[in-house]
Amino acid sequence: MNTLKNSVRLVGNLGMDPEVRNFDGNKKLTRLSIATNESYKNDKGEKITDTQWHYLVFWGAQAKLAEDYLKKGDEVAVEGKLASRSYTDKDGNKRFVTEVVVNEFLKMNKQA
Repeated sequence: MNTLKNSVRLVGNLGMDPEVRNFDGNKKLTRLSIATNESYKNDKGEKITDTQWHYLVFWGAQAKLAEDYLKKGDEVAVEGKLASRSYTDKDGNKRFVTEVVVNEFLKMNKQA
């Protein structure tokens, strides 16, 4: 059960092309966003789709694979852990963000 303490699994569509940063010592960071959709019917029987956006962070070998194989619109499954951080924006405001640090991903194939 220890591995379930901070574990996230998402399946959705990428909302952007990979954003890549290279650091000293051959370290690579790739950022993406993923949209997950949930559909339900309201009281009037109308179909409602709720879309949630999540930030994804890939490091090292996973970052290189994400850069090479993923693009906006791809359907992917990811597994990783949640990480929260804060930063100061250009206007001096403190901002908080929660990201999924991806351990593994799978590009889903579309069936014809």
